[in-house]
Amino acid sequence: MSTTLTVVRPPSPPGLVRWLQKNLFSTWYNTLLTVLAAVLVFSVLRGVLGWIFFTANWAPVTNSLKLFAVGQYPPDQLWRVGTIVLMVSFLLGLSWCVWGGTVRTFALTMAVAFGALALLPISMGLSLRLAFLANPVLIFTGYQVGRTLIGKSRWVALGWLLSFALTIILLTGIEGVDWLPQVGTGLWGGLLLTFLLALIGIVASFPIGVSLALGRQSSLPVLKAFCVLFIEIVRGVPLVTILFMASIILPLFLPRGVRIDRVLRAMIGMTLFAAAYMAENVRGGLQAIPLGQIEAAKAVGLNGFQTMALIVLPQALRLVIPAIVGQFIALFMDTTLAIIVGLMELLAVGKAVLEINVEWKLLNMEVYLFIAAVFWVFNYAMSYASRRLEVALGVGER
Repeated sequence: MSTTLTVVRPPSPPGLVRWLQKNLFSTWYNTLLTVLAAVLVFSVLRGVLGWIFFTANWAPVTNSLKLFAVGQYPPDQLWRVGTIVLMVSFLLGLSWCVWGGTVRTFALTMAVAFGALALLPISMGLSLRLAFLANPVLIFTGYQVGRTLIGKSRWVALGWLLSFALTIILLTGIEGVDWLPQVGTGLWGGLLLTFLLALIGIVASFPIGVSLALGRQSSLPVLKAFCVLFIEIVRGVPLVTILFMASIILPLFLPRGVRIDRVLRAMIGMTLFAAAYMAENVRGGLQAIPLGQIEAAKAVGLNGFQTMALIVLPQALRLVIPAIVGQFIALFMDTTLAIIVGLMELLAVGKAVLEINVEWKLLNMEVYLFIAAVFWVFNYAMSYASRRLEVALGVGER
């Protein structure tokens, strides 16, 4: 007796017409809602795009790109900023080859963005266009270099650390060196200053916040009291107050002749403020770890430090990734408060540009829309990276 096996193939995915019929035109009221929504979206997009491309006057932005980018940084020293951007492009391409994933998306996006900037139909020198085009080349060059023996995680991480130190040296300069003269931080501004305030705050506040969260759960009364007092005091006052204290009140208590750079004071104030909120986010993750995890770690012979560093803390940070990234995004947007203490970050440059020319007084919508678009791009990039990291770590799935 012979048996015939019938192979059942999985159904093929529905085509576009079937998907539209199932999701948008399944019933008469769904069809009506789809048509009304399409008409509304078309009307809004036509009005918005028509205003952006035909009605709006973007002269304050196109004629002040240098101010928006680097503020009053000396024009003859702009090669330093360009060198930093080229260095970051190369390292991004190198990271793409070594780590892939989300880094690949950012690398390709950055390459396309710089290529588009080089082709913009605005007044721009040939050297600047070539500098923009050099970034995509360096990104793909870094990717190819990553395929060699250099393409190892430890070397890439070391390269990013060295690039941070080199960035500070290039921006500030070296006293007594003719080809690299010192540039005061008072001349830093625009997107450059916004990036520095956010980057220093994010990088420095994370380890400080984790340390405060661990200290708050310490069994040492003095350490625990200090961490609790710091967190509650800093979280109890607005960031504007801390910036005022760091910029105006702190110099009054310094010894005669001792002065701390005002940009550095703002960075310290924002870092401490973000660290207090970071500590509470991390503490929430630590409290979510079951006691069984700690008991199991002790059962296999791990000491307290090993238990916290290898078992508890990684799981706690994994649980609070959305809260941590949300704090980073909030800190990036809070850099606009530096305008209150006289720092010419991106928003302050926008206000100054509107005051340069009397004819631009009524063009504030274009300027602020441009600034909002810049902030949205970088905030969305951080949010996208957060979601990809959550998917990779299985947050909310297991």
